[in-house]
Amino acid sequence: MTALPLAVVGASAAGLAAAEALRRFGWTGPLTLIGDETHLPYDRPPLSKQLLHGTWEAERLLLRSTEQLDPLGLDLRLGTRATGLDAATRTLTLDGGEQLQCAGVIIATGVAARTLPGAAHIDGVLTLRTLDDALALRARMTGGGRRLVVVGNGVLGCEAAAVARELGHEVTLVGRDPVPMSRAVGPGVGALLADEHRARGVRLLTGAVDGFETAPGSTDEGARLTGVRLADGSLLPADTVLLAIGSEPAVGWLRDEPALDTSDGLRCDAYCAAAPGIYAAGDVARWDHPVHGAPLRFEHRMNATEQGMAAARNLLAELAAEAPESAADDTPAQERRPFAPVPYFWSDQYGIKLQAYGLTAGADQVETTVIDRAAHRTVALYGRDGTATGVLAAGLPPRQVRALRALVATPLPWEEARERVKAATATG
Repeated sequence: MTALPLAVVGASAAGLAAAEALRRFGWTGPLTLIGDETHLPYDRPPLSKQLLHGTWEAERLLLRSTEQLDPLGLDLRLGTRATGLDAATRTLTLDGGEQLQCAGVIIATGVAARTLPGAAHIDGVLTLRTLDDALALRARMTGGGRRLVVVGNGVLGCEAAAVARELGHEVTLVGRDPVPMSRAVGPGVGALLADEHRARGVRLLTGAVDGFETAPGSTDEGARLTGVRLADGSLLPADTVLLAIGSEPAVGWLRDEPALDTSDGLRCDAYCAAAPGIYAAGDVARWDHPVHGAPLRFEHRMNATEQGMAAARNLLAELAAEAPESAADDTPAQERRPFAPVPYFWSDQYGIKLQAYGLTAGADQVETTVIDRAAHRTVALYGRDGTATGVLAAGLPPRQVRALRALVATPLPWEEARERVKAATATG
């Protein structure tokens, strides 16, 4: 009898890491990788930085070439969308109506960019999530002097605004929060970023978008953007608008499966399992972090790779436990392990590199220390309920950054963490 395949849904960084790990950990049976884009798996962080700036071309973003993927022996289904999953039988339904019964499934479908009502048919209103999105935005930004309004002052919006200013465009950054990236990094670091954006010529506004202005005579199917209306009645002239207002986990195709919890991503246990034989990894996964004691979901690149590997390992361990006599040739003896990473994210703006470890969002205590404003040397400590949960560094040497990471690998009492931060950053 032909062995059932393992399937990875999402040809993303997390999906590729899962597929490679399945082979590395011993799976020799059929392996299907399904992706709704036509591109080979590529890296997303450079979309808002190097690719948008024009210093990298699209080919440099590829995580693996066709030749590098060949040894995996994949049944590679690009340009294919999964439309349903029967968790009990581990059967996927694809957009052409094909049903694929699997021995196990890893879901790595990521997230989709949010948009605003009325934006879909306006020429000049874009999002930035995919390679095609980034290429379309870059094409509109060829040559300087355009008026760009970035809606959303989170990480993506700030990075894109920085690149646009460096390319010579007139940039307005509009967000609901008083300072950029405050939800991710707190008000202190956010204020420092605001100062840097203003110094570079970015106009910062706080407010919400109420709609778009289009050229007279435009039709609903081909309207040409001329401006953005804010809720306070003001009008911002614009040639291009980038909507960077967050994202939604790509779980709509799973909502008809009652065995799965799709509230804020795909709910998983500490092993990244959403149901027997069904695992998730990357931006779409919301799993029980064993150290922080709460379900968490991270939209960060490092987590995608690490979780893809963890999901692969734990799926194979489960399959080996289900049928050791049939899985022995494919999977080495192993036990499932909880996935307990130290969360990490970074952001590059105007040559300033922010690096954060642990949990920085949702803190009820934040202490920001500016060591050297001119050199952008800054450290921030984040805590909740008297416990330090995260730390951020900018402009610090690698040795100090590594020392700060160690502080939040296991959460410490706030005062103890404060003293250790001081000691770690006392010398340059």
